[in-house]
Amino acid sequence: MMKVNSSVRTLPGNLTFKLLANYYQELFPVTFLLAPEQTNCLPGKASEQLPAKILLFYIIFYTVLCAFSGGLWVLFDSIAIRGDKPRFMLKESLIGSNPGLGYRPMPSEDFIDSSLIWFKTTDDSYLNWTMQIKQFLDPYNNQSQKDDKDILNCSFNDPPGTGKVCRVPLKTMSPCNENFFMYDKGSPCIFLKLNKIFNWIPEVYNETRSLPSTMPKTLKEKIEKIETDNRKALNSVWVSCEGENAADKEHIGAVHYLPHPGFPIYYFPFTNANGYLSPLVAVWFENPVRGVLINVECKAWAKNIIYDRHDRRGSVHFEIMVDN
Repeated sequence: MMKVNSSVRTLPGNLTFKLLANYYQELFPVTFLLAPEQTNCLPGKASEQLPAKILLFYIIFYTVLCAFSGGLWVLFDSIAIRGDKPRFMLKESLIGSNPGLGYRPMPSEDFIDSSLIWFKTTDDSYLNWTMQIKQFLDPYNNQSQKDDKDILNCSFNDPPGTGKVCRVPLKTMSPCNENFFMYDKGSPCIFLKLNKIFNWIPEVYNETRSLPSTMPKTLKEKIEKIETDNRKALNSVWVSCEGENAADKEHIGAVHYLPHPGFPIYYFPFTNANGYLSPLVAVWFENPVRGVLINVECKAWAKNIIYDRHDRRGSVHFEIMVDN
């Protein structure tokens, strides 16, 4: 039979009330509840006050837990869309007012650190890329995009009215609307899009005399031609894709932008309207040099798009390598 010491009760595992009291005293040094020297008075008031310390521990624990949960709720509540718009927008929001530039196709998640688009024209290695493009374009080809009366065929002369959105015309992106998007011919198409920011309106470069000095010469020439042909079409967020280095510029070959070298302003702002899809620019690399890795940088050009190569603000980087 186990003997019980009158001054110290023994618990399973040789743990004593005195040791347990000392442990909680170190965690919560609240002397008015129980001081270590009082533990000699067991099983008197000390043993009765021990549950109070345990209760205090759980009160503090659940208070901190509730405060943390409340903080998360406030965070998600601040970015949630209520009705048709978020509570905080543009500079007040977490994503800010500088839209990012995205591209498709992209390497799979298994190669998350890679941005290389590599394929051969002599086998089916390009099918991985073309399948990804088809999946990306599925919403644009959806029948609802054709049947919805609020989705319109817009133009610079015919922008959408209130509550309407513009259709993205894939048919005008030839030859980047063919079955294999020119990958089978070694002339890949890359699709660019601006990330959606609620209520963001671009401040466009719509005068040739105000074009930035850092804008590529080829893009400036295209804009000058557009100014002559259709001045309204100057209201665009311009796009350029170039080789990053001198060797890349030499190997990249001819670059075409379809259907237009920019995102027309009539697609903006994004207001979460039903049926809205981000505008696209198909970039067709007609004749990149085979067997050479080419570094490509694409930029979006607007007065309120900040460019930073290091942080990839207002731009996107990828590599292309076409093998025989």
